[in-house]
Amino acid sequence: MTDKTTRAFVPAKASPENVSAAPLAASVIAVIAAAALAGCGHSPPTRYVTLNATPADAPLATAQIPPVQLTAVHIPAELDRPEVVTQQSPNRISVAESDRWGAPLAQMMRRTLAQDLVTRLPAGTFVLPDAPAPPDTRTLVVTVLDAEADANGTLTLQAAWTLLSGRPARATFARQTTLKAEIENRGDAAAQAAAMSRALGQLADQIATSIAAR
Repeated sequence: MTDKTTRAFVPAKASPENVSAAPLAASVIAVIAAAALAGCGHSPPTRYVTLNATPADAPLATAQIPPVQLTAVHIPAELDRPEVVTQQSPNRISVAESDRWGAPLAQMMRRTLAQDLVTRLPAGTFVLPDAPAPPDTRTLVVTVLDAEADANGTLTLQAAWTLLSGRPARATFARQTTLKAEIENRGDAAAQAAAMSRALGQLADQIATSIAAR
């Protein structure tokens, strides 16, 4: 008679070194993967810039004139965007993804120009945008033809303005000018905004002088 003995299979025990090494390796891989994802998703912080008024020390004209209201400032389509734009060449612009205007540029330009004109025209002459206006108020419309900040650190502002009066409103005169302002820190969006603010102050000087003469 043959004696058959059945033996149960007993799995080998893992060594303490293998048990502790596996979780450690998984943790290292997870940390490396997280760091790689963080590196890929990193982007520079967004900086917001705005325009500021450049008030005149005294009104450029003191004689009373019919009231005038700045109703609109029109800007080119390539400037009508949240990002700050720099002109690299006659046919190429650079859009700064991390530098943005604090509000729509046309609205900021109208507000800044209005603040400039308040201090340059006789008291009570200028009616703020969107404010109720007397019946005889004349309308001022400004069109920015170009506001080019070039790579050499110069901002060039080309603008035209039209004064309308009567009912129906008719253009009584129109003017156009080209102004320049140096960008003190080339490549810096805040410096570019400051240069544009100074150019708008120069524009307000010319607008106020032309209106006071009518």
